Amino acid sequence: MAISLYPVTEHFASEVGEIDLSRPLPGSDLAAVRDAFTRYAVLVFPAQQLSGDDHLQFARHFGRLETNVLATLGEKLRVREEIADIANMDANGRVWEKNSRVRLFQMGNRLWHTDSSFKAPTAYASMLYARSIPPIGGHTEFADLRAAYAALPAAMKQRLDGLVAHHSLMYSRGKLGFTEFNEAERKSFAPVRRPLVRTLRETGAKTLYIASHIGRIEGMEDTEAADLLAELTAFATQRQFVYTHRWRVGDLVMWDNRCTMHRGTEFEDTRYPRDMQRATTSDAADAFGVMEEERAATAEY
Repeated sequence: MAISLYPVTEHFASEVGEIDLSRPLPGSDLAAVRDAFTRYAVLVFPAQQLSGDDHLQFARHFGRLETNVLATLGEKLRVREEIADIANMDANGRVWEKNSRVRLFQMGNRLWHTDSSFKAPTAYASMLYARSIPPIGGHTEFADLRAAYAALPAAMKQRLDGLVAHHSLMYSRGKLGFTEFNEAERKSFAPVRRPLVRTLRETGAKTLYIASHIGRIEGMEDTEAADLLAELTAFATQRQFVYTHRWRVGDLVMWDNRCTMHRGTEFEDTRYPRDMQRATTSDAADAFGVMEEERAATAEY
């Protein structure tokens, strides 16, 4: 049976029906999912019942799996290293304490960001699966950076042409006051260079490529760069560009990190468990040409 699509808008976000991700996908269904992903950039697969292996097997259709960034921080993991643990629980499955290091670090997920823009290679597809949800709050918002770029004034598009930003996980965490990185972590999270505007291979469409992970823009003073980033983020997250997902247990939501931003919304994270697990795949190694392997000129933070 062919999959069914229920778009939220004409070009952004769609629910997908008539598909069981715990089973091997026929080639025709996988091709249809790929086509839908190219068009809508955010796909919602409701009512899934997935083991960890099922989750990762589906993710592998979209590239090489990333490793949990918490492993880089030397934290004990609650899940296997190919899964990013987006839950508010410690390694023993207990709801975290207010002042735990992991909680302070994970608060960065409430800033507008795109996954792994600070890595080389960067991320392509993320697939977040809901195993438990709080009774209120804890939604996820997604912004369509393709539509936002298309709607920019011509003068702004011209201003952005050729600009290169420095991305680091330390920049986004620093905006929340988290600066406790040791030397090994600082080396691991040394800034990478990324264009503010990129072109999608499948369609040739241009899209903004912005995130809270940006700390500097080449050729600009830091205050000017911060003002430009704030202006672009405010523009791109206007309601006409945003889809808000209200989670149900069993939802798997998949998004294209090359052309979307997202953030989690608040909930009582020291009271209610929210068990969310994410598999993320890497983009093509040459997505940015020679820039892909080029660290920023300075690794200072």
